[in-house]
Amino acid sequence: MPNSSQTGHTTTPDEVFAESSDVTEDRSRMSFLEHLDELRKRIIYSLYAVGGACVITFYFWKEMYVYLTAYFQHNGGTLIYTRPAGGFMFSMKISFVAAAFLASPFIFAQVWAFIAPGLYKREKRVVLPFVASASILFAAGAAFGHLIAYPAMWKFFNSFAINGVQFFPTIDETFSFYWKMLAGLGAAFEMPVLVYFLAHFGIVTWQFLLRNFKYAILIIFIIAAVLTPSPDPVNQTIFALPMIGLYVLSIGVAWMFGKKRPTASEGR
Repeated sequence: MPNSSQTGHTTTPDEVFAESSDVTEDRSRMSFLEHLDELRKRIIYSLYAVGGACVITFYFWKEMYVYLTAYFQHNGGTLIYTRPAGGFMFSMKISFVAAAFLASPFIFAQVWAFIAPGLYKREKRVVLPFVASASILFAAGAAFGHLIAYPAMWKFFNSFAINGVQFFPTIDETFSFYWKMLAGLGAAFEMPVLVYFLAHFGIVTWQFLLRNFKYAILIIFIIAAVLTPSPDPVNQTIFALPMIGLYVLSIGVAWMFGKKRPTASEGR
């Protein structure tokens, strides 16, 4: 078959996009094992990204070490480590967790690349808004945990250091509690992104979310009561308000991007 140089024909950007769309369409008809292989590749690419980010974050391990130890001590308790390698492992864990947060936009891009074959052509073009919104929401959840949730919970735990009992948490337990809280809240803040896909595939609708709004508030406050060790309603409300706001945002997302019947000219 003659190539473009032989025929004098120059490939246009539209033809390039059409060719890439054909490849994506072929992927949408992959077998189960092929989907597993695709998932494996996306996970490997994500691990490569985290490994590359580790090179950057480990360079700043001392600054992060000093900042986090001061942050933990400010919120209550004197940090200790009981194993000879405890301090070194703490610096390694800091670098790895920081690298995972730094590489999160690339990881979200890999998530999009894996699920994109199930979308229509015009919907596959919103990759940048998806990656940006998912990254911003994840960062917002982590920031909420760092600035509000963790200090409130840790000061509550430290309030029991009375009558001669002193609180000396190990750096392993402290950091494990810290990063799991940040990761969990970051994932919880992805609610609008999750609702986008549920609404797109017709699993939920904005009417359903709005109709069950009062039940959602009840569930959110129950979750806040479980997550907040302090029994006072002020701290519970502080935990619940961001989730309520995200639920309202999710209603809007479901209204805008809910499943619609494709037109005849709109193919996969």
